[in-house]
Amino acid sequence: MRHTIHPGGQKKSSLVAQVVVLGLALAVVLAVQKFVWAQEHVPMLPREYRGALDVSGWWMSEKLDGVRAYWDGEQLYSKNGFPFNPPPEFVAELPPFALEGELWGGRDTFVQTIATVLQQQPHPGWLELKFMIFDVPAATPQGSFRTRLGAVVEWFSANPATYARLVEQVVVEDPAHLSSFLDMVEGLGGEGLIVRDPEAVYAPGRSDSILKVKRFQDAEATAIGYVCGRGRNAGRLGALVVRSADGTEFKIGSGFTDSERENPPDIGSIVTYKYHGFHASGIPKFPVYVRVRSDSHL
Repeated sequence: MRHTIHPGGQKKSSLVAQVVVLGLALAVVLAVQKFVWAQEHVPMLPREYRGALDVSGWWMSEKLDGVRAYWDGEQLYSKNGFPFNPPPEFVAELPPFALEGELWGGRDTFVQTIATVLQQQPHPGWLELKFMIFDVPAATPQGSFRTRLGAVVEWFSANPATYARLVEQVVVEDPAHLSSFLDMVEGLGGEGLIVRDPEAVYAPGRSDSILKVKRFQDAEATAIGYVCGRGRNAGRLGALVVRSADGTEFKIGSGFTDSERENPPDIGSIVTYKYHGFHASGIPKFPVYVRVRSDSHL
């Protein structure tokens, strides 16, 4: 069979091919730019509350022990810019503007939450979580925290979401109110509070406008060795030897479950511990093991 080649047909096919290639190239460039932008986003982070500042009139909320997440209007990322992979329904009802929040499954569910969000493929486990929203980093016009949250309230009032919630804020009446609210949260199994200046604008990095309020401090260190146990802990872990970021080495002997003593954290792993101030030597007072920090790369 003889095929007829129409004049200009080859040129048209070539032009279409070029358009397709250019379109794909543009999509790749935009995707790369989007990923780089997400990695370059610097979140607003809290400082430790030392008790000297009067935060009456500020807003307080429970400090949720989950995984920090950033929604850019289309994609959900970790605080360091790595894309999460939730099922489509988890993010389908989120707004077309940026949000910051915590992926949270409830109190004392951090380990399960990490296991859920680290998986590379979407799965139903995500539907046990909520995206707990606490800020709008790119609000237009950029205004106070009070104004930024108003944008979220307005959106979700008109567009309710199944898997997203706004973190409840309570106005601090006085220091006694702050202390009693902290008592309540700790009594329910929470780890502490976040207090924010409602008039503060969004400022990337550590900010004096956001403060962590806890009965104890926490930090991270690298596991470098083991001390064998005695008595009921004979034959298993007695204490974990760790090194902090400044090079200080010390032992953590409490906070471990029986299972963790029999299968202690791997050497080289990053662990979270809590403590109550420092000795003159620089060693943390009363360090207590909390967990392996498996999300440190996120």
